[in-house]
Amino acid sequence: MRLITEADVAAVLDPDSARAALRAAFAQHGRGQAQVLGRHRATASLGGAALAISAMGAILEADGELPAVLGTKVYSARNGRYHFLVSLFSAATGEALATLEANEFTRLRTAAASVVAAELLALPQARSLAVFGAGIQARAHAEALVRVRRFERLLVCARSGAEALAAELSAALGLPAEVVDASTAAAEADVIVTATRSPTPLFDGGLVKPGAFVAAVGSSTKTARELDDALLGRAALVVVEWLEAARQEAGDLVLAAPGTVAPERLVELGGLVASPPPRRPEDVVVYKSVGIGLEDVALARLVAHRLGVC
Repeated sequence: MRLITEADVAAVLDPDSARAALRAAFAQHGRGQAQVLGRHRATASLGGAALAISAMGAILEADGELPAVLGTKVYSARNGRYHFLVSLFSAATGEALATLEANEFTRLRTAAASVVAAELLALPQARSLAVFGAGIQARAHAEALVRVRRFERLLVCARSGAEALAAELSAALGLPAEVVDASTAAAEADVIVTATRSPTPLFDGGLVKPGAFVAAVGSSTKTARELDDALLGRAALVVVEWLEAARQEAGDLVLAAPGTVAPERLVELGGLVASPPPRRPEDVVVYKSVGIGLEDVALARLVAHRLGVC
């Protein structure tokens, strides 16, 4: 069994290949060929520190040169700081293939999954991108989304760090970037990403323009939400990675008033990848991510294969 380090991952994994791997994994899931292990958590307090240990995973069938695998992601949290590992096993023999340090591809995989959704559901003519938050995922999403849409304007809204992030992204992406308030970001963007730790909605969903695509990725707990009922009620589709996880962990949905999202409007990303839906220009579409083991195992398999492990 091989230990694959963060440096190994960074050497062979890029945003485009991550997006392609996740698209293929979600397609498997949409066809009923991939199985997902839901997240399990245990928490404690020790020496004044808030501790948590979490695990999730998936089973993927073979895909071209990539073999069938089983995998689990395990991660610790101490006072809100995370460390990630993925263990990968051969489906052919059951033997352990590798353990991967997974901080780097955890950063990539969340944004790559959002881009899979955006390719399907963001309007081709989208030209303005708004990012809520100034952390790792806000940056990763901006960097990933510019690869699939021709944005001409970038709006940054954050309680702290917005000026620095706007300057950094403008220089890196060659886009004019400006710091704006929440209402401006919500009203003027064609694509909106919320990547915050806010426990309450960030903006009035009634401000969002017709045709907008909104990716909410900041929360994976049932007690926090970034989107309000007004936006969820307007959405023609609310797309999630896996219905079971979303119903347990997506605070945006769990905390919504009963009937806000009709069952026929709540759909899984894998089903849309397998059978892309029609998209009316005026439709508002929401993608709500909580992160599932399918994503981690798919990227771990790709990395291991590129390094000659499987």
